[in-house]
Amino acid sequence: MKKQNNEIASLQEQLHAAKQSFGWKTINNSNELAKFYTGITLPVFEWLCSLVDGVVKTCYSSLSSMDHVLLVFMKLRLSLMNVDLSQRFCIPVSTVSKIYRRWLPVLASYMRNLTIWPSREAIRKNLPEMFKGAFRDCVCIIDCSEIFIERPSNLTARAQTWSNYKHNNTCKYLIGISPAGAVMFLSEGWGGRVSDRQITLESGFLEKITAGDCILADRGFLIQNEVNEKGAFLKIPKFTRGKKQLSAKEVDESRQLAHVRIDVERVIGRLKDYRILQTIIPICQVDLLDDVMAVVCGATNLNNSIVRSSRK
Repeated sequence: MKKQNNEIASLQEQLHAAKQSFGWKTINNSNELAKFYTGITLPVFEWLCSLVDGVVKTCYSSLSSMDHVLLVFMKLRLSLMNVDLSQRFCIPVSTVSKIYRRWLPVLASYMRNLTIWPSREAIRKNLPEMFKGAFRDCVCIIDCSEIFIERPSNLTARAQTWSNYKHNNTCKYLIGISPAGAVMFLSEGWGGRVSDRQITLESGFLEKITAGDCILADRGFLIQNEVNEKGAFLKIPKFTRGKKQLSAKEVDESRQLAHVRIDVERVIGRLKDYRILQTIIPICQVDLLDDVMAVVCGATNLNNSIVRSSRK
């Protein structure tokens, strides 16, 4: 009986191989298709596949390891439903879920290494022209990004993830962008209720900065004293609180700051080219969000810099 079952399984997989019309073979000769389905170029995709090949067990023997990686990236890039992916790859819906849960953390473990804090020398060497005036000492621009999640049934979790800013339940991340436009810091996910100040103080971000560093941020980051204790300094737009109006110098500096901070918003916008970050994440997948963000940030860093390309 066992022998017959094995033969049936083998025949089913052979039938799958004959039926499968989509997979790695679909994109392996087209850089344009690779970019569309994965967000990265063909050579970069092949390099990532070589890193994880043999590291994690495949979930469906007639799918190559490259097919497994492609499926994960398509889930992130296009936010395809599991039923859609099962039809494309000719595999059971349950196998799609198994591949995603098994392969995503492995990819994330490698791609976290692509989000690195550069040396000050490297930052200075690649400093865009627009930073060389008032912000020549800038090492990092910080902002928070919130991802919508399904409303938790647990009342405590519901309260912790409620974002007054987004008027929804969210998972919140602190993201640090280098002046050249690379993601150089990514916090773990926090409930949307957390303030910009708290997430900055408790995420480990302050451990990265050193004396003389300049950090650019928005008004919500009330961390001036903590940054100063590190011998660094924080630049945020000036407040009009307690004043009738800002001085001409303050207006000019705030205008320049707003101009350079546009780039951090553009980088975060590029992260959300991975459409899964534009959706409402089901509660059953919230535990995977840190891995999703690690892969998306790593993949974004593997593309051309927004800042550099915009200055050509």
